[in-house]
Amino acid sequence: MIIKQHERIHADEGNLCKKCITELEELYLYLDLSVEELDLLDMPRRSFTVHFPVKMDTGKTKMFVGHRVQYNDARGPAKGGIRFHPELTLDDVRDLAFLMSLKCAVVNIPFGGSKGGVAVNPKELSRNELEQVTRSYIRAIADHIGPHKDIPAPDVYTDEKIMAWILDEYERIKGEHIPAVVTGKPIELGGSKARGYSTSLGGIHILEEALNRSNMEKHDVNIAIQGFGNVGENASRILYEKGYKIIAVSDSKGGIMNMDGLTVPEVMKHKANTGSVIDFKGSKFITNEELLTSECDILIPSALSEQLNKDNARDVKAKIVLELANAPTTIEADSIFLDRNIMLIPDILANAGGVVVSYFEWIQNLSNDYWEEERILEKLKKTMASSFNDVYSLCNEEKCSMRRSAYQLAVKRILHAERLRGNL
Repeated sequence: MIIKQHERIHADEGNLCKKCITELEELYLYLDLSVEELDLLDMPRRSFTVHFPVKMDTGKTKMFVGHRVQYNDARGPAKGGIRFHPELTLDDVRDLAFLMSLKCAVVNIPFGGSKGGVAVNPKELSRNELEQVTRSYIRAIADHIGPHKDIPAPDVYTDEKIMAWILDEYERIKGEHIPAVVTGKPIELGGSKARGYSTSLGGIHILEEALNRSNMEKHDVNIAIQGFGNVGENASRILYEKGYKIIAVSDSKGGIMNMDGLTVPEVMKHKANTGSVIDFKGSKFITNEELLTSECDILIPSALSEQLNKDNARDVKAKIVLELANAPTTIEADSIFLDRNIMLIPDILANAGGVVVSYFEWIQNLSNDYWEEERILEKLKKTMASSFNDVYSLCNEEKCSMRRSAYQLAVKRILHAERLRGNL
């Protein structure tokens, strides 16, 4: 049975998840989902917009717009970041919440997916204004979040300082200590050890599982990493410490290459001193575009979206592409990689280490039992390895891309939870 989107009637067409429909169109047909299952998947459970006033440093009051979407909570409370961005829309938030639902299901943690944020440029705010915007936003959505409802976390242009303000404001409203309301907090306020580099480390655990399946030895592979922000820099550092050879890295100003291998700690010092990786001693300059098609065995895009596309996918030399960035590969490039037998490890699996450690933070907060870093790292490795094996096994069974197998696994787990609840 093939169900066309336009043949189905929704009570609220404006709340349909466009990203969901686009990303999973083929999967819907492949799984032969029913109308009821499709309806349950392509519309969020709750979405809302809030408008709130903030008194600025000038003494004038300015209105701000915030959003929050709780896409699905069949498997547990919703989980997702809060971002501050001037172009943020409800459609953006809805798409991101949908992807968080899939990500939590793929790594099999008991969370649904959510996302939220404020349409604001934080670079234009003073510290006081940023704090007031954060606290006002939380006051506006406080009734809809909580440890067993929806747990926010850092995202674009938000950090542990902002999470601390969220925690404090929520606890003022509720009149009690509730550290599990938000993750990504400072350790002193109930945050978890290893949270700062968990996305990178989780991706590396996934990569090492992939290498084991590919019969590739770490001493024989060259790695190129696009992006040298928090995720890319930590990935470079951890891989270097493990004995891998990093031949190229880049940031927004360009990249550097040394086929004999870069000394990553020195590159980190160079960037800290100069603001960029370029002009690092003993390396040659390359563009971000050249890095993507460099002579590497493993390519790790950890910067912007849609970097790998139909124009450059056929020139990629890597045997494995690990998506630490969100959506760095277009649908066309995905198809090309599958035809060329390049293993592409999708973002909802590759960069899920952050939400896994957020889950550990939530558990620690609820039990008031805080773990040593060694225990967190051990549990992260076990979770990521198990998740990779689940996706990889299904990929082999279905003879499909890892992205499709990851989406298929996530959708099946979400629908199974809905079925157990009697919603299907």
